[in-house]
Amino acid sequence: MENSMLNNLGFDPAILIYGLAALVAVLLVLVIVLMKKQKDLYRKYDLFMRGKDAESLEDSFQKVYTDVEMLKQEDKANKDVIKAVNIALNRSYQKTSIVHYDAFKGMGGQFSFAVTMLDRNDNGILLNCIHSRESCYLYMKEVKEGKCDVALSKEESQSLEEARKKH
Repeated sequence: MENSMLNNLGFDPAILIYGLAALVAVLLVLVIVLMKKQKDLYRKYDLFMRGKDAESLEDSFQKVYTDVEMLKQEDKANKDVIKAVNIALNRSYQKTSIVHYDAFKGMGGQFSFAVTMLDRNDNGILLNCIHSRESCYLYMKEVKEGKCDVALSKEESQSLEEARKKH
């Protein structure tokens, strides 16, 4: 076998044979793994289709479709409720401030107070309660867009500004 093609390679032909044998072994392992995966997939398919004919499978798909439609309707209803809650939230009082003060110096402490309650757009009311030893007076002023048409006392202005700064 002096004229053999393997002798003209320039390296030992056994290396080539061992390399090809290793490649065959790797391919054999790969084929076994793929056959196992195919068998598992077939088992899952068979389990899915077992006991199902075309009509019962159609019923299953119809039930899923009905459930999806119901979920879409519920989602729309939930979005409408959230929108209504957000509208109501914008109109509710979200920013408040209370400033206590002594209306009549030396006459019983800081029982007088100014309370401001504003919505998200700085609309709301300002209450001023003036307390004295003989009586208590409560005044309400309307606030629109953070401003009041009536003159404000120092304490009322302070309460209004503190409320407006809150987010």
